[in-house]
Amino acid sequence: MKSIKLKQFVSDRAFMKKTLFIALPLMIQQLISVCVNLVDNLMVGWLGDAAIASVAAVNRFYMIAMFATNGLASAGGVFIAQFYGAKEEQKMKESFRTILSGACVIMVVFSILGLAVSRQILNFFTQDAAVIADGVKYIRIAAWSFVPAAVTMSSYNAMRAVGETKIPLRCSVTSVLINAVLNYILMFGKLGLPRLELQGAALATLIARIIEMILVLAALKKRHFAFKTKVSHIFHISGDIFRHVIVRATPLMINEILWTAGNAMLFKLYSTRGAVVMSGYSIATTVGDLFFTLFGGMAAATTVLVAQPLGANRLDEARENGYRLVGFSVFLAVFMGILMNLSRGIIPLLYSQISLESQTVAARYLLVQSFMFWIYMATTEFFFILRAGGDTKNTLIMDSFFMWLVNIPVVAAVTYLTNWNYLFMYLAGQCTDLLKLLFSYHLFRKEQWLVNLTVMQKEDAPQELS
Repeated sequence: MKSIKLKQFVSDRAFMKKTLFIALPLMIQQLISVCVNLVDNLMVGWLGDAAIASVAAVNRFYMIAMFATNGLASAGGVFIAQFYGAKEEQKMKESFRTILSGACVIMVVFSILGLAVSRQILNFFTQDAAVIADGVKYIRIAAWSFVPAAVTMSSYNAMRAVGETKIPLRCSVTSVLINAVLNYILMFGKLGLPRLELQGAALATLIARIIEMILVLAALKKRHFAFKTKVSHIFHISGDIFRHVIVRATPLMINEILWTAGNAMLFKLYSTRGAVVMSGYSIATTVGDLFFTLFGGMAAATTVLVAQPLGANRLDEARENGYRLVGFSVFLAVFMGILMNLSRGIIPLLYSQISLESQTVAARYLLVQSFMFWIYMATTEFFFILRAGGDTKNTLIMDSFFMWLVNIPVVAAVTYLTNWNYLFMYLAGQCTDLLKLLFSYHLFRKEQWLVNLTVMQKEDAPQELS
């Protein structure tokens, strides 16, 4: 492999512009979504610490469902991108059918769980009776929105895989704005409607996701996409395509479930320090998400700039793009980390209804995250690049296995074997990311991700090219 120096990563202005052209629409979409979620979070916060803690707990369950679905959709998106580069339209259709049908099955399962065992789900995260009571009211309505979210997520991943980022941007922005308006109307009983509080927030989410699904399906019907398929053909999938997508998707799905479950476990461990910490953690997560939009943008850029050249068998171009993306993403992350640090000052202004203790917890968590942000981004970019080449087994090892074998045991040991406060608990867990960075870099440099997945063999794995 030819040597590429760090300064080359961010010296190519044409490459930087191309990356931002792909990444910015998704970043803007997620930024608007996060801003609206922040407003939603503020409105829920007006109902008190118990309300905001209950929604945070429900969202941990939803995130497991969403990330499991995203694992399948992301793997399918990689295949769509590579087949797009190879100009194989029929295989793009079959890849899309696989992720769409699979995503709906996953979300149906989680919807049933949310409706049938809602109290048990909440009880896993907290023993606080008020938090559980509020959470049950919320999840029994919000669970109906899971399947529309699966359709939307699958379609968005397919669109981004072929470089279409504007339609997801418009549909998502419309949805989150509707959600925000309905939240205000339904939660607080405006326009003559009854005051529904948390149930109103859940109902607003359901309506917004249904509208978003309708918008994206209308866009698919109106526009030509090579992956587009008829509903009657949804299960017309060849054995080769199904097997290869599932083989690559399974580690990603397992990873997303384990990673999200791991975050839920960390949330449970931090919550042992009280509802104030749960509330502060939720606030820090919501504010921090403003800056983590960078991750989504770089994910879209990596799929296009690495997966498409691999599918077209331009391996040298894919390799060079991969190294450039690492450097550019770290460069952007340093800037975003500085902004995150500055954001701590807005918490007292935004969350004046929340206790001072919860505000302090949130501000301290954001301080830690701001200094670690470039490390988060580097490891995540390594993940995106490995995924783009179908190296999903190593993504599973570097992400979820590391979390469950290193990160969680460290935090659990501090939680139950020491009297350290919430901040030292958090610092102990975050420091493990330094080890994760080194391990991820090692996997990246091995270059097992330089694989053309469009070259199918009779074996379970596609042929690896070098």
